Amino acid sequence: MAKLTGKVALITGGNSGMGSETARLFAAEGAKVVITGRRKKDLDEAAKSVGAAAFAVQGDVSKLDDLDRLFAAIKEKYGRLDVVFANAGFGEVAPFGQVTEDQFDRQFATNVKGLFFTVQKALPLLREGASIILNSSIAATKGMEAMSAYSATKAAVRSFARTWTTDLKARKIRVNSLSPGPIETPIFGKMGLNEDQANGFKQALPGMVPLGRIGTSGEIAKAALFLASDDSSYVTGIDLTVDGGMAQV
Repeated sequence: MAKLTGKVALITGGNSGMGSETARLFAAEGAKVVITGRRKKDLDEAAKSVGAAAFAVQGDVSKLDDLDRLFAAIKEKYGRLDVVFANAGFGEVAPFGQVTEDQFDRQFATNVKGLFFTVQKALPLLREGASIILNSSIAATKGMEAMSAYSATKAAVRSFARTWTTDLKARKIRVNSLSPGPIETPIFGKMGLNEDQANGFKQALPGMVPLGRIGTSGEIAKAALFLASDDSSYVTGIDLTVDGGMAQV
């Protein structure tokens, strides 16, 4: 039997990269998948790639009105949720002394505020024993140059996994964070780097990874599937690191 048969899963940031890849895998494993993202064109393309199991709702997780609209749509269509993958997030590379207020606010608005209220507003729809997966990063634990604001947002995400595990234990809801290392996704083009800088960054990364390569979105999707399914029924409060060993040695 497929691992998510009969389940309803929400994936934020499901319009590209790790989110869309996870949506396809969840659907292949039997789930009805709700995906949300800001860019309608990308969202529509992602929904098409997922197939009939997809339900797309355009929105920005940093805007609470958009979240209210999202959960109203989920309630009307399915009436419940079994899995939430709070995946939406991004980072901007900038030396500490050059980080602007706008850069700081944008990252915290999506990565921290958006994630916090995504999960909070999902609570009335989550069934007992549901699984919540928070997309963190190895940046939460490594002191990576020119990534201070982004790293702080991801450290907050890791903290949420711990505290919400305690907050939701009476409902047997499992909360875990997932920390990717360097993954081949469109985020490389959205970090505030020019093309040469982005290419140089990507070329340097494999040398920092014990496995000698950048990971794939599919590898993150498989880790998310583990945390979403009954395969991880006795796993809660952890940070599952998928980084080729980069933050481990």
